[in-house]
Amino acid sequence: MEQTEQQSGQDNIGQADQQQASSSKNEWWEWIKALLIAFAIVFLVRHFLFTPTVVSGPSMEPNFYDKERLIVNKIIYDIREPRRGEVIVFHAPEHKDFIKRIIALPGETVQVDGDRIYINGQLLDEPYIEEEIAKAKANGMRYNRLADFSPTEVPEGTVFVLGDNRPNSKDSRFGDVGFIAYDQIVGRADLVFWPLTQMEILSHPDYEVEP
Repeated sequence: MEQTEQQSGQDNIGQADQQQASSSKNEWWEWIKALLIAFAIVFLVRHFLFTPTVVSGPSMEPNFYDKERLIVNKIIYDIREPRRGEVIVFHAPEHKDFIKRIIALPGETVQVDGDRIYINGQLLDEPYIEEEIAKAKANGMRYNRLADFSPTEVPEGTVFVLGDNRPNSKDSRFGDVGFIAYDQIVGRADLVFWPLTQMEILSHPDYEVEP
């Protein structure tokens, strides 16, 4: 009788150990599944929805600075076409990604004449560099001291882009960049996340053409 009870106790301990091992195995498997799902979500978000990028160079000053880190919305232009005033990242001919601002849209005639930009003959309002233009004017200079652009119609399926730093930007004014085809565009800059002191969600107003 005593031996039977002892054997029964050992069986119970063995069953408890098996249950504990099974529970531990199930817990590990749940963790693995959770991590796999998390990695899958990060992969999908990174490659199809949003991606981080780093500003390289001064061409978008005073609104974006070298080494700033941005989140780029990669899906927005699958939903709709690009709009004037939006800041985009695109594949440049030099196998680099450039960041510039959309100035003119397909079918529009764009002209850069010093610090004035004309769209279909009408002056474009550019509040994002208004202060820089005023500073240059106060010093007896024009802000855009780099290059002008003769009136040219923007081809279908492309946009005309400029850097905000007009005296120091390689952009659509130059033939080796030119008009940017839709399929060159990576996405729209939507968030500055580094440095933390500069963190902001970017607004994208449709800048007006003055009548």
